[in-house]
Amino acid sequence: MSIFSRRRGRGLTRLSVDKPGPKLRMLLVVNPYASTVSSRLKNVVIYALQSRYEIEAVETRERNHAIEIVQNALQREFDLVCAFGGDGTANEVINGLMSSDSGRDVPFTFLPGGMTNVIGRILGIPDDIVDATEHLLSLADSFEPRRIDLGEANGRKFIFGAGAGLDADIVKRCEAKPALKRTFGQNWYAGAAAATFLSGYMLRRPRLSIEANGLKTNGVVAVAQNGRPFTYFGKREIDLAPSAGLEKGSLSLTVLDRGNPLDFAPLVTRLLSQKLAVSDNRHVKVAAEFSEATVRPRKEGGPRIPLQVDGDYVGDFDEVHFRALPGALSVIA
Repeated sequence: MSIFSRRRGRGLTRLSVDKPGPKLRMLLVVNPYASTVSSRLKNVVIYALQSRYEIEAVETRERNHAIEIVQNALQREFDLVCAFGGDGTANEVINGLMSSDSGRDVPFTFLPGGMTNVIGRILGIPDDIVDATEHLLSLADSFEPRRIDLGEANGRKFIFGAGAGLDADIVKRCEAKPALKRTFGQNWYAGAAAATFLSGYMLRRPRLSIEANGLKTNGVVAVAQNGRPFTYFGKREIDLAPSAGLEKGSLSLTVLDRGNPLDFAPLVTRLLSQKLAVSDNRHVKVAAEFSEATVRPRKEGGPRIPLQVDGDYVGDFDEVHFRALPGALSVIA
């Protein structure tokens, strides 16, 4: 059977759909609103996967619905749970799994349907839906889950990273106009970042007070990183903390101490460079390893702190607490 890849714009490969043998039970959580997901694509992917998996597919309807879907499904037995969508869908699925003891040992996996798909890429899952489907089929024949670390921000679990302050404000700005986000993709994020910096961010937001494993500093953003890279711009890796890793048992913290317009160009140059380290910027401080960190407004009673986890804005808080969760999640990838 040929699957059509919207990324490549043509039919690719043939996926076996008639292999005999026992099948693994999969809960497939599908976000029909994700950037590259369509009903047709969902149907052919399910058809292909049915050669090795017994699939129960459920579509999400709104934000945080995937958490509820997984929580309800855990009352039944599944060999694995797969998120088919973007990083936001994957994050919700993970939080659904981690919400109960019965879900902590159910392996998680991912099929790319979003704009950036950082979670799949750092797990080693191909970013093309055809290749990822083939990969998932092959995993059924060598089903060997492994455990990776998670991070936690105010109770919300994350795989690759979370940001408090400026970073989350940029994400919040992007998500306020979902049609533009879907149309312009990562260019919309880049434009939102530039607009936030150049509008004089520090004139509207107080500095934050950050503490992590002996590091005490002030800044406008604190990013906790569990996996690396932190994100991608196209195929280019955007890495803040090269010491981060999914199996290190700790998180890495990157702090930007100010957000003036004059800082924008030097910072972006380092973010996009394959040779210049972000940590060498004089306004950046890094705690290579930490288990817990706290972010507060520098002035008591200041504005609440925006928070994003795995690229999704989750709200404003009086205080943000980051925590490392070593070996918390079972994955098959």
